[in-house]
Amino acid sequence: MTIQHRRPADAEDPLAAHASVERAVSALEQGEQTWSGLTLGHRRRLLTDLIALVARHAEEWVEIAGRIKGLRPGSPLMGEEWISGPWAVLGYARALADTLARLEKGEDPLSGFATRPAPGGRTAVEVLPHGIHDRLLLNGFSAEVWTRPGVTPEHLRSTAGLAQRDPSRTRGRALVLGAGNILSIAPLDTLYQLYAMNRVVALKPNPVTDPLRPVLEAVFAPFIELGAVVVVAGGADVGSALVRHPGIGAVHMTGSEATHDAIVWGPGERGTAAKAAGVPLLDKPVTSELGGVAPVIVQPGRWSRADLRHQARHVATQRLHNGGSNCIAAQVVIVSRDWPQKDAFLDELRAALSAAPQRPAWYPGTEERVSRARALHEMAECVGGAPGRTLLPSLDLSDDSETAFRTEYFGPVLGVAELDGTGAYFLHSAVSAANDRLRGTLGANIVIDPRTRRDLRGDFDHAVQALHYGTIGVNAWTGVGYLVPYATWGAFPGHPLDDIQSGRGVVHNAGLLADVERTVVRGPFRPAPRSVLHGEWTISPKPPWFVDNRTAATTGRRLVSFAARPRWSVLPGIFLSALRG
Repeated sequence: MTIQHRRPADAEDPLAAHASVERAVSALEQGEQTWSGLTLGHRRRLLTDLIALVARHAEEWVEIAGRIKGLRPGSPLMGEEWISGPWAVLGYARALADTLARLEKGEDPLSGFATRPAPGGRTAVEVLPHGIHDRLLLNGFSAEVWTRPGVTPEHLRSTAGLAQRDPSRTRGRALVLGAGNILSIAPLDTLYQLYAMNRVVALKPNPVTDPLRPVLEAVFAPFIELGAVVVVAGGADVGSALVRHPGIGAVHMTGSEATHDAIVWGPGERGTAAKAAGVPLLDKPVTSELGGVAPVIVQPGRWSRADLRHQARHVATQRLHNGGSNCIAAQVVIVSRDWPQKDAFLDELRAALSAAPQRPAWYPGTEERVSRARALHEMAECVGGAPGRTLLPSLDLSDDSETAFRTEYFGPVLGVAELDGTGAYFLHSAVSAANDRLRGTLGANIVIDPRTRRDLRGDFDHAVQALHYGTIGVNAWTGVGYLVPYATWGAFPGHPLDDIQSGRGVVHNAGLLADVERTVVRGPFRPAPRSVLHGEWTISPKPPWFVDNRTAATTGRRLVSFAARPRWSVLPGIFLSALRG
């Protein structure tokens, strides 16, 4: 089933669309003046107000998200909406408010964050765990933000705070073109433009998420009253009018590479010619997060049957979360053809894809994209009873014509490619293939058992450094990096406008760090209690974002309650629900 979405009235009436755009830009012109006069303390209190409003409207938010995605109210899959919706926004707003509080007091924004030298002359900042609550709720998980080469800890501390180091110096009016899949993306991107870039914002949500607009307006009400945020409904015509409006000075978008190029260069043959000539149609700063073909490198090791099953479910989650409609969804699994357990792992992967809870193909165009993928691959396997679940085995990484390496499926299609070798040889070959053969640089995943990791020593560290991706997950899906408020989120830096791949710039980054390059997230190879029995000192059970977690909805609801008002009395209920997952 594909959900049909009603077009907003403004999208059907060109005059009304034009009027809504003019009203929005006019409101922002006044709002920028108001925003420039707000102190850091006032801006921090606005975040506190937003936290209270997200908590108040969280139930409605999740209910609407479930309707958009065709989920039944009692489904454990509703946990995805609690966690990737209100919980993500609450955690980010609270972390951002803490950064503003330090700046307000004249303190170092990075006080309390450990730094260390990272490979290649970089500096790494430990952003997870940050505080006792992280150590309890995400026990065994860690994350570091790595700077670009040559950035020292002293430089990092002296520039932290970005545009909030001089809040009176605003930087114009930005348009945020919201995504239609994960419903925290648009509000998080809006907050980043407000605080990191010091711009007032016209937020234009994707029409797929139009039913959520009343919640967004309620959550941002304190900002809307000031004129610092305007929420504008409509279709492509409204978005195009806002993009081209002279009163909009910058654009941030989340979407596809094709949509980005149509905006920057122009549609069709006109856009192709403009790109060839190097003359963009849009002469404004554009930042973007555009997804791509994300790899999962499965490093050969000696795994138990339980290890094979758990990691197969982990990889299945990376593909099937949100029905596969994620910019960071895994798309190509890279395994060693010389790994004695390769076939056993792939059998478990098929089983995990098949057994995961069924859900509708809710995102527009999913069925068509799946059909195209199947038509182009004779070996395509239909797995499970859910619509569209497809495995593409035996992909050839040396085949320049392989569409699975350059087409983001944005649906439940997962490819498998094999390389020769084991140990360091395989790992470096897989890293080279991920860098050179797969389109996009948003996120890459590595699955490796602790013993193999120790045996590889410096070879593994070199492999992580060599991966040119904006987020790297080691035994943790890169989607976890999206949820860590102090982590950065975006493509690996360096893409030019005419080869944009996964985009330019970062978002999230609640510490407001400058000159950042990537985030590295690490997690436990095994869930508790097996982790402890094998020497991994973590008590984390199966994570609530796993698609087969039976208590994800309950855990997610309780995490939101805790994030809205942290208190020790809520923690036992969270732990009990998580353990039952």
